[in-house]
Amino acid sequence: MKTLLLLRHAKSSWTDPSRSDHDRELNRRGEQAAPVMGRYLHDHGLVPDLIWCSTAARAVQTLTLLGRDFASASDVIYNEDLYMASEKVLLESLVQTHDDARCVMMVGHNPGMEDFAAQLFGDGDGEALLQMNRKFPTCGLCQYEFDIDHWADVRPETGRLIRFVKVKDLQGIGAPPT
Repeated sequence: MKTLLLLRHAKSSWTDPSRSDHDRELNRRGEQAAPVMGRYLHDHGLVPDLIWCSTAARAVQTLTLLGRDFASASDVIYNEDLYMASEKVLLESLVQTHDDARCVMMVGHNPGMEDFAAQLFGDGDGEALLQMNRKFPTCGLCQYEFDIDHWADVRPETGRLIRFVKVKDLQGIGAPPT
């Protein structure tokens, strides 16, 4: 059994028009949202063994703000190919993951993250799928499980969607107002 967590980076800033898209950092709302999602992940035992992360500043900053557990307990692969990656590139990266990793997180961008999440659905929480297809917001998270032993065996429509979580739904546990 393998678990995949897909996390879209937190809300980024557009205040400096001279900054390249790759170098945009989080805005205040994003800086507040990432630790809330980190606490949620920690509280639900979802600290990954390995993390694939885009090299974009907002993705790296999101990962950093999730909390200590994610920096110390997880191997992290920063990959420039994940910056604005398509679902095809995300899948190509995932299937290269070493099989010792039981739980993997990918931190990336839309539209690729949302498209990849939709592509993986085979069964599971139908209501979560509807919410995810409506909008995959910044700092949104979906969790899939795969009944496989090898990451190389992940294929479209083979995942079981366990949950889809938005930070705004976590407001009762300390999320920033939106």
